[in-house]
Amino acid sequence: MTATPDAMEHPASPGDARLRMAIWAVAVTLFVASTGQTIVSTALPVITADLGGLDRMSWVVTAYLLASTVGAPVFGKLGDLFGRKAVLQGGLGVFTLGALICGVAPSMEVLIAGRAVQGLGGGGLIVVSMAVVADLLPPRERSRVQGALGGVFGLSTVIGPLVGGFLVQSLGWHWIFFANLPVVALAWVVLQSALERHTPDARPRIDVAGAALLAASLSGLVLVSSLGGTALDWSAPVMLALIGATLVALAGFLVVESRAEEPVLPLSLFRLNAVWVVNASGLLVGMAMFGTITFLPLYLQVVQGLSPVLSGMLLLPMMAGLIGASVVSGRVMGRTGRYKLMPVLSTALLAFAMLGLSRLGADTPLWLVVALMTATGLGIGPMMSVGVAAIQNAVPRAMLGVGTASANMFRLIGGSLGTSIFGAVFGAGLAHNLAGRIEGADLGAISRETVMALDPATRESVLSGFAAALGPIFLLAAGIAALAFAVTLLLREVPLGEG
Repeated sequence: MTATPDAMEHPASPGDARLRMAIWAVAVTLFVASTGQTIVSTALPVITADLGGLDRMSWVVTAYLLASTVGAPVFGKLGDLFGRKAVLQGGLGVFTLGALICGVAPSMEVLIAGRAVQGLGGGGLIVVSMAVVADLLPPRERSRVQGALGGVFGLSTVIGPLVGGFLVQSLGWHWIFFANLPVVALAWVVLQSALERHTPDARPRIDVAGAALLAASLSGLVLVSSLGGTALDWSAPVMLALIGATLVALAGFLVVESRAEEPVLPLSLFRLNAVWVVNASGLLVGMAMFGTITFLPLYLQVVQGLSPVLSGMLLLPMMAGLIGASVVSGRVMGRTGRYKLMPVLSTALLAFAMLGLSRLGADTPLWLVVALMTATGLGIGPMMSVGVAAIQNAVPRAMLGVGTASANMFRLIGGSLGTSIFGAVFGAGLAHNLAGRIEGADLGAISRETVMALDPATRESVLSGFAAALGPIFLLAAGIAALAFAVTLLLREVPLGEG
């Protein structure tokens, strides 16, 4: 028997004090998890210069995203079974443990492991927070709040790089992982007061086999995309074994989920148009989004010569566009009950913005970079609020948690794949473009200081080669965004109800 979430049986009115407290709890929790995703972005060049391993830089982001991807459906299902409050507080504990591991990491390997633990908790926090909103509010009112939460996500994405850049310059990169701990404590206290703990009537069956096979499938998928053609030849025995193991895990997952009493990700969800269209387009947009957030600071710091703080500040236009578009989308849905046109237009804009970013070079004026980043944010924003609202409007109430989790899971799958694929493309391009230009240098630890120490002629050549290695990333992202546009055209709109 599926447990009723620890929400109110009947949605409370928007003016209810307990409801307001619950929404604040959700906002703070979402802030914690989403800041954890992006606070490292402006610090990555400094981290790799200290620990080495520029060729593994993308794994600092990928490990978090991959673990979040696995954690999202698992925590979402646990929230459906055991109630949101206990699962949210457990997620905060896992997130804190990962942050502590990262903060004391002496090597890139330990840092990546800590990011994986942190991401496991962060993925659960995001999806269960959004499921709480669906428990408490009717569809149209829910869409307004989801739009605002998309704004919170965007705001935290702005604050993360800024705080990260400031801490790197003032205290050192280790401190970026301790910055969130006071906010984590606040979130735990607010959740304790705002939500009631729910005890299920019967002990639910947990789909351990499904969760394990899902984790194996997703991990194998990201490893194949990251290592294939770079660290390992596609025809290498190890790569072939990895591909085979991934396919076996995926097949096993599909078999187990079709038979499980309480599947971690019910396959019946994907018969719903809103679920598969939103998730397919969300996966593609996630690839473009996280690839941009990861590699734009690298361009700004190494090629344009900006400090970590300034490169973080130049992410503000992108996030302002994301926040504005998400909030406006939520308000439009709340007033009209309509939502299809917004993701169609936004993904078209995202494709054009990515195409513009593919032309970045050493002499690109910063005003043009700012304009393209703003357009990128406007292209991403509506997907934050529209996707979750459309899915929550389509799934049965007993599947709100796992349905919400699916939207975030596929967006994070896209982020994991995008960051891995773009990282592999960048690494191959960098090795090709800088071959023989920096004698005896370790490309895995290259920094602005390394480049500026070269003679003027070599310096200009290296900067051009660095920028040229980034171009194919955004060109690939433009094609991915165009595909997302085509997918959103297939969405069948079911107007949001009033109650």
